[in-house]
Amino acid sequence: MSATIMTGARRREPFPVDVPGLQISPAAPGLWRVTRPQGAVLGHIEQRGVGVESRFGARRLVAGGSRSIELGEFWSSRDAAEVFR
Repeated sequence: MSATIMTGARRREPFPVDVPGLQISPAAPGLWRVTRPQGAVLGHIEQRGVGVESRFGARRLVAGGSRSIELGEFWSSRDAAEVFR
């Protein structure tokens, strides 16, 4: 995984798990960009809440790139990432 990226007082953390076949990189605090290894952007995963209330929302980019659709909200980061495979 990549190192933590600093942005002022807020940090962009690396995605909590590695998922084979996907590259997941920090886009903003609590937000990760999901891409294919060849570079095509598939969508984003957003952390919602903290601690035991933390969930992960997955959104897929619609062809053309400016809109996205909600794929669901998941209790684990791995489950949220698996919907892109």
